Amino acid sequence: MAGQAHTGRPNRLLRNLSAKIAAVPMILTALVIFLGGTIWTIVYSFTNSKLLPRAKFVGLDQYERLWGTSRWLISIENLMIYGVFSLIFSLVIGFFLAALLDQKIRYEDVFRTIFLYPFALSFIVTGLVWQWLLNPDFGAQSVVRWLGWESFAFNPLYDADIVIYGILIAGLWQGTGFIMCLMLAGLRGIDEDIWKAARVDGIPMWKTYLFIIIPMMRPVFITTLVIIAAGIVKVYDLVVAQTSGGPGNASEVPAKYVYDYMFQAQNLGQGFAASTMMLLSVLIVLIPWAYLEFGGKKNV
Repeated sequence: MAGQAHTGRPNRLLRNLSAKIAAVPMILTALVIFLGGTIWTIVYSFTNSKLLPRAKFVGLDQYERLWGTSRWLISIENLMIYGVFSLIFSLVIGFFLAALLDQKIRYEDVFRTIFLYPFALSFIVTGLVWQWLLNPDFGAQSVVRWLGWESFAFNPLYDADIVIYGILIAGLWQGTGFIMCLMLAGLRGIDEDIWKAARVDGIPMWKTYLFIIIPMMRPVFITTLVIIAAGIVKVYDLVVAQTSGGPGNASEVPAKYVYDYMFQAQNLGQGFAASTMMLLSVLIVLIPWAYLEFGGKKNV
């Protein structure tokens, strides 16, 4: 028996050998470029690197300067506002649209294409389109005033207090269709017998969704949350296209802060410190997701 177990182990190692060999370049790329680059960034965030990396360590000076800078604090506040509302509205609107399409309505393919089309556009194009739509001179405000409501005012991109909400509108317009498709795929995976049993028992549709369907779609929701959170952390293109961070620094976000300090201010140390904080925020999202996806299954 011991000999059979001993010979069985090499056989398992040699199984799908060609596929394992083909995966070696990808694994090496991930280790050298992604993991190596991440470690390099973290290490040099503790230096006073400017135009070029310098190995002169200054401890936590870059992080103290980072968290003492009003521009960074504004960017964190904006990211939190954008993130919370984007997460809530993306999930709610996306699920609502998916639930409507799941009713086998006529022209479903047409509606699905219409809702998903904005996702095919780049964030730069989306930002420029919504910059025009929200422009007070010839956008939504101008159209409403032309219709007779002369006192109507809606110019979020030019109001420092609500500019982040103007960016949020563009982000929701582009990304909600993709979330709808993920939710629709999850709904189509629900067994029809469950719906039939709920109807036989006289359970209202909203209770069926709330207490039966949504709990069954837990993996879909978790994956969707990770995708949305990853997009929130790296939001950059929309801000640059719509406001360039203005008015003033009112619409600043962490990704733009990193780019400006690394490539315009030529302060690599400060940019690396900000990048490390962004990495930390990503880990805060990924670690709970990994535990929910894999940790729970091991305990079953």
